[in-house]
Amino acid sequence: MVSAPPPGVAPPASNHEPSGLTSGARTVLARRYLRAGADGRIETPDEMFDRVAAAVAGAEVAFGATPTAIALLAARFAARMRALEFLPNSPTLMNAGRPLGQLAACFVVPVEDSSHAIFAALGWAAEIQKTGGGTGFAFSRLRPAGDPVESTGGLASGPVSFMHVFDAATEAIKQGGTRRGANMGMLRVDHPDILDFIAVKLDPARMRNFNLSVAATDRFMAAAAAGERYPLVNPRTGAITRQLDARAVIDLIATAAWTSGDPGMVFIDRVEATNPTPALGAIEATNPCGEQPLLPFEACTLGSIDLGRFVASGAIAWDALRACIHDAVRFLDDVVEVNQYPLPAIAAATRATRKIGLGVMGLADLLIELGIAYDEARAVEVAAEIAEFFERESVAASVALAATRGPFPAFAGSRWAAAGHAPLRNATTTTVAPTGTISIIAGCSSGIEPLYAVAYERHVLDGEILPEVHPGFLRRAAALGILDDALVVELRARGGVRGLATVPAELQALFATAHDVPVEQHVRMQAVFQRHVHAAVSKTINLPHDATPADVRAAYLLAYAEGCKGITVYRDRSRAAQVLAFGEAGPSLTPAPRCPSCDGELRDGGRCRVCLSCAWSACG
Repeated sequence: MVSAPPPGVAPPASNHEPSGLTSGARTVLARRYLRAGADGRIETPDEMFDRVAAAVAGAEVAFGATPTAIALLAARFAARMRALEFLPNSPTLMNAGRPLGQLAACFVVPVEDSSHAIFAALGWAAEIQKTGGGTGFAFSRLRPAGDPVESTGGLASGPVSFMHVFDAATEAIKQGGTRRGANMGMLRVDHPDILDFIAVKLDPARMRNFNLSVAATDRFMAAAAAGERYPLVNPRTGAITRQLDARAVIDLIATAAWTSGDPGMVFIDRVEATNPTPALGAIEATNPCGEQPLLPFEACTLGSIDLGRFVASGAIAWDALRACIHDAVRFLDDVVEVNQYPLPAIAAATRATRKIGLGVMGLADLLIELGIAYDEARAVEVAAEIAEFFERESVAASVALAATRGPFPAFAGSRWAAAGHAPLRNATTTTVAPTGTISIIAGCSSGIEPLYAVAYERHVLDGEILPEVHPGFLRRAAALGILDDALVVELRARGGVRGLATVPAELQALFATAHDVPVEQHVRMQAVFQRHVHAAVSKTINLPHDATPADVRAAYLLAYAEGCKGITVYRDRSRAAQVLAFGEAGPSLTPAPRCPSCDGELRDGGRCRVCLSCAWSACG
């Protein structure tokens, strides 16, 4: 491959759909991103990009850059964003160059086992969420429900009880006037309250501001594979409280996810095995979407490159992509420098490791431009080439920055140093985020997902509905002479094109949608990126509405076998179609049903009763 253009050379023009903003993008920007001046005038999108670029490039004064050099760099950053080739995470677009100045998306807040520490964590989370950040928490250190509290002589209410407090607080906080709070709640699979945690969102009214993930250990996964029991351990005393059938617990996780979309699974030992700075502590939690495992008080700045804008003459434009990766790494490192962190502890932890997360979006669009269906074997091969390229080039860019700016302060005790690697500026450089809103701005497919549909309505921004039809399909259909109003109406009704007689077979194959893609292909696409990503990969494994809990369970086991760090499964319409009730409407003379396995109390989850004593479930 040819070397990247030197710094300062303008990036080449894109061979993608027209780079102008779509109407949906303009709606999103106007509602949430564009700054209003004192005179009431709203900035234009171009002015927003200039504002962000100038604020971020201004960080380089700390490295001795001259005003002229900073101005040239700001112009380069703005050109990348204006061309929609690279976009940083939403807080950077919203807050750069504004008084708030908080530019990171992801934070992890530690939760220790005391009432003072718990409510301190709640206060820290409130400060973060006011600035537009999402928060992750591990509740695994909290003593289980019913455990003694020496200071009061009472009994602990347990982690799930306190999670409701965090959820209620998030409901009351509107993030900086722009974003709703988002949380990740994690609990180790060997915590004594794990069954209550797994089942908490069987009631759709609970934990609306939380994503949930079970932190599954290698020991647990081995026990599930062998059909064995595993111990639950009180985190306060280290004592084993009881044992559970590991397969029954995985069945319960699958049943709950089949019903409500939660919990996901994070393979916590695998996450810790790739912790770049183990000397600083263990990783216990991730950000709300799961792609960024972080140490306590760490934050991470994310950004994504639209792959679909780097296709030229039916091939990937590797040289142009390399130049964009190097610019993006520099941009994100500058964000770490200029960011105004919400807490001193966050500033210290983040600058010790300088983690950045450069990811991708528009993978599905790129595959379409290459003439490759998302669900064919070649798609995974191309994904592997891209993921390896991103890892290699982002590391090279970080090494180059370290040569002039110095390595991240914790480098000496890192896994990088232990392996004899050249010093890096950043402890991590790559991740794959879901890119929900910035992919709307870029006008591309989300993250590494297949197309959700060829035509659909996107519900965003407090009920705003954005109708969308994939522009690549419209272009091809028009060229074939099959595009008319009737086709668009039918597309909107069914979403996809497979099985549609009026669409040629080649076009049907190319425009695969999320429900056309087999679960195995979803998981393998996630896994092939994970092999080259320092952090983790956020991807939704979409299942059709008629999928079973056994299908969910199989997806979890395949994700572990394929080397993923975590997995999220969502069965179509599972949340909207099921209103789950608990208990009886009034007194009943009929005895409450008991668990056929252990005679414990059953919780009614609508279609599926589950036992929180032994993890038996009626539909597991």
